[in-house]
Amino acid sequence: MDNELRGTCQGILDRIVQLRDSLDLAGKQTRSQEINELMGAPGFWDDQEKAQALVGELRRLTLTIKPLTELEESSEEMEVLMEFSEEDDSGESTTELEGLAKQLEKRLEAMELKAMMSRPEDGCNAYVSIQAGEGGTDASDWAAMLLRMYQRWSEDNGYSTELIDISAAEEAGIRSATIAIRGDYVYGYLKGEVGNHRLIRISPFDSAGRRQTSFAAIDIVPEIEDDLDIDINWDKDVREDTYRASGAGGQHVNKTSSAIRLTHESTGVVVQCQNDRSQHKNRATARKMLQAKLYQIEQEKRDRELAAKRGDKSRIGFGGETIRSYVLHPQQQVKDHRTMHTSSNPTRVLDGDLNAFIESYLRWSLTN
Repeated sequence: MDNELRGTCQGILDRIVQLRDSLDLAGKQTRSQEINELMGAPGFWDDQEKAQALVGELRRLTLTIKPLTELEESSEEMEVLMEFSEEDDSGESTTELEGLAKQLEKRLEAMELKAMMSRPEDGCNAYVSIQAGEGGTDASDWAAMLLRMYQRWSEDNGYSTELIDISAAEEAGIRSATIAIRGDYVYGYLKGEVGNHRLIRISPFDSAGRRQTSFAAIDIVPEIEDDLDIDINWDKDVREDTYRASGAGGQHVNKTSSAIRLTHESTGVVVQCQNDRSQHKNRATARKMLQAKLYQIEQEKRDRELAAKRGDKSRIGFGGETIRSYVLHPQQQVKDHRTMHTSSNPTRVLDGDLNAFIESYLRWSLTN
């Protein structure tokens, strides 16, 4: 085994130890054991609210404990292979060690990214809302392209998606849409996508073939766990309106008033859901979305910098803060204006290849 491989392996082992200590693996394992003992005790479910809170806490603990424990087990295997490689003249152990080092490096980087997501909501599912902005028909088409981009990203990363609400535009594309993306750490990964996204291209809707700039806004809110719930007086604080579904959603569309729109009177927050035939199910989903948005507002009140950033993004067009530009003409480039990360292949990005942008934002956010 040469010195370079030895140094690489030792560096990986050191990073695993640092990660284990920074995430307090021992403390999390102790707490997990305590919760499991409580769950096995008689009468655990007598207090449903407390029980659900503990189940949610255990789920979030497991998201850290399981992969970190697997990393520790692999590090022990690496130490053994390092010893064998020093004595094995055939080179087989060294080849096996090189393969393990590459595998561990990828898993370690993924775990280090998760370590950057320390807020309780980071491990949650997410609601992704897309709103067309300035740019006319091009903006509506652009909003539909972004919807597809996040759906493809979800598919590529093994997450599930559910269309919650969609409003089609007159000529092409959509005026707005909301999807739920479900899986571990979805909100933590996507929270940096919030803001204005700008598209520059030759407009397919312009007979003169002129270059067009169009905008769409992305908003991301966590699908909060029951133990992260906030109190809402549904009778006094919220206005409910029903209407007929108008977008894709099955045979019930335009036949029954199953769609639900909720307005939180004091904040003006509006959510709507039309994806199910059942008005009851649409109401339940809309309530969950409203709780998530109000929870996020409360979080932002505690974080003035984040609140200021979201305020800057209120205008969806020229004059608002653009977080990312997708240029299809004259050059081919996608650029994030916060991290300066770029890609020269916008087709791949629009097909859902977002992980490099997501990772660069998470690392950038640690120092900004």
